[in-house]
Amino acid sequence: MAEIQVHAERTIDAPAERVYAAIADLTNRSTWVPAAYSNVHLERREEEQGTVLDYHLETGRRARDYRMDVTEPEPGHTLRERDTTSSLVKTWTVQADGSGSRVSINTRWSGASGIGGFFERTFAPRALTQLYGEELDALAAYVSET
Repeated sequence: MAEIQVHAERTIDAPAERVYAAIADLTNRSTWVPAAYSNVHLERREEEQGTVLDYHLETGRRARDYRMDVTEPEPGHTLRERDTTSSLVKTWTVQADGSGSRVSINTRWSGASGIGGFFERTFAPRALTQLYGEELDALAAYVSET
């Protein structure tokens, strides 16, 4: 199994604190993510167990449910979402960039082997890169309105 990585980033014309607050506010995530995300549900657990974000994602011909354990390894800068049912890890990073912000999404997971893995390595990064572009555009629009 090969590790698959997807990266997207964008400059957003809003202060880093406001952009990060929008990403970290999981209660409002469903209001700004693209239509590919549905059934977005937040579950707050005991303090030591953290927060879980559930959603259904459809990209191209693929559809999958995710159950993401959300943590802040670097509070105020990084938000990590780790799927509890697979090796997928999605990391949001926000950095000040002049009067705006530089926002990146990095995702990695262990891909399948064989012919299925070939197709996954070939097509999944393209689909996710496009989706993450839409997600960053939606985030930019959301923070400009708030």
